[in-house]
Amino acid sequence: MIVDDEEKIRILLRDFLEREGYRVLEAPDGKQALEMFQKYENDIDLVLLDVMLPEFDGWTVCREIRKVSQVPIIMLTARSEDFDEVHGFEIGADDYVKKPVKPTALIARINAFFRRLERGKGENNVLSFDGIEIDDASHVVRVDGNEISLSPKEYSLLLILVENRGKIVSREQLLNQVWGYDYYGGLRTVDTHINRLRIKLGKKADAIATIRGFGYRFEG
Repeated sequence: MIVDDEEKIRILLRDFLEREGYRVLEAPDGKQALEMFQKYENDIDLVLLDVMLPEFDGWTVCREIRKVSQVPIIMLTARSEDFDEVHGFEIGADDYVKKPVKPTALIARINAFFRRLERGKGENNVLSFDGIEIDDASHVVRVDGNEISLSPKEYSLLLILVENRGKIVSREQLLNQVWGYDYYGGLRTVDTHINRLRIKLGKKADAIATIRGFGYRFEG
């Protein structure tokens, strides 16, 4: 679903996405976006969401979607403030792209995103450490037997840390592996997502240790 008040941008992105085989829904403002998401929630696999929108802005739309779904959300914005990027991740966005958008680069990022999301699909690969269980075939995470809801980025971070249990993984490594080498955001992006991940892990939050000056280590 593309949410942008500029028709030219919607048409441009829709054309490129449809050439790649994606089916596209469009919404010109935040109010219609939420109505459309409520109607087609089970059919929407990713949301391209502009920040500056009529009716409800992108922040509001993102927060409302996150109340009911962990569908991947990529924020689009012409603003350059670092605060916008950090704020977007704090309220649940998975990625952040600054305008003017280069369609070919965006399509490559979306395709790579779905490839990472499909990693391990169909394999019986369950990792379990000290009450934290990760089923990489179904992308289900449980803490003390209770399933928790993680965004795709949070899931990928946890999986990488668990796969490197006992080893320090730098913030640069996490940024490159989860967001891609062409991502232009700062390292604070990693810190923001790690903080959200720890909150969701609850009593098991201490399993992710901060190694000051280096990165993070899973000690579960």
